[in-house]
Amino acid sequence: MEIKEIKLGNSGLKVSNLGLGCMGMSAFYGETNETESLAAIELALELGINFFDTAEIYGPFKNEILLGKAMKGKREKFILATKTGAEVGDDGSFKGVNGSPEYINKAIDRSLKHLETDYVDLYYIHRIDPNVPIEDTIGAMSEMVAKGKVRYIGLSEAAPSTIRRAHKVHPISALQTEYSLFERSIEENGILDTINELGIGFVAYSPLGRGLLSGEIKSPDDFAADDFRRTDPRFQGENFKKNLEVVEQVKKLAESKGVTPSQLALAWVLQKGFAAIPGTKRRKYVQENADSVKIHLSDEELKSLESIAPMGVAAGERYSEAQMKSLNK
Repeated sequence: MEIKEIKLGNSGLKVSNLGLGCMGMSAFYGETNETESLAAIELALELGINFFDTAEIYGPFKNEILLGKAMKGKREKFILATKTGAEVGDDGSFKGVNGSPEYINKAIDRSLKHLETDYVDLYYIHRIDPNVPIEDTIGAMSEMVAKGKVRYIGLSEAAPSTIRRAHKVHPISALQTEYSLFERSIEENGILDTINELGIGFVAYSPLGRGLLSGEIKSPDDFAADDFRRTDPRFQGENFKKNLEVVEQVKKLAESKGVTPSQLALAWVLQKGFAAIPGTKRRKYVQENADSVKIHLSDEELKSLESIAPMGVAAGERYSEAQMKSLNK
């Protein structure tokens, strides 16, 4: 088996089933190294990965600028996804969620400038603005498609009713939401049923539980001072201890199969037919993640894995209290 191209829903957008989340190359996960990041992107391309995920808020702007450098002279090799809706001032200050047509019109032009391209393949609304009707937001994005600035439209962390309303305005190609052995809520809250019914593709972000499922994180003290996982409830106190116990079980199963815990966790997501965008900033992990596509899990192994990590197994919320409030319910 190898990395393959899959269709995201019924829209016509095709992406490699394994993508690369680029956020950590520029933000939120401690120290960054541009040379290594560019080398990691280049290796991903060589391995058959063409689906790259960024956002204006990552940096802010630094990650889009990095992707712009990586794409120079080879734009056609990239299926590029970026996001708007988390408003950033031109000075880089975060101003809150903003899904207004005025802001989105400003943001797309700024993103295109930073990315040094004249179009984005997939443009997501990063967070749903509770103060702006989703019809207005998607209406503005639809105009960008008509102008050729955007090829396809996506949503991130949207509730079933929001997805339906958005899809009526313009076909939604992809929904991006957190999904992993530790986070399976889309299976029971109506999201998966809704996108399957409407023919919308699914993109799993944080498919390794923000690195927890790698089995390499032993203590929150392993994180840099500016690593946002220090504030993540799943990495704190008793929650962290309980979650590590689950990881140990995943590790044992991975060892019995001769693979790493990360590869096992990724293979589980990919076998469901979803696209996954594990994030990394190092070539070592790009290669490790790419090798996960060679793994096939038998029905028995799937059953065993899902009994280790049943629905709701993770201790603690997946974001801080303030961040949880920003999710569309």
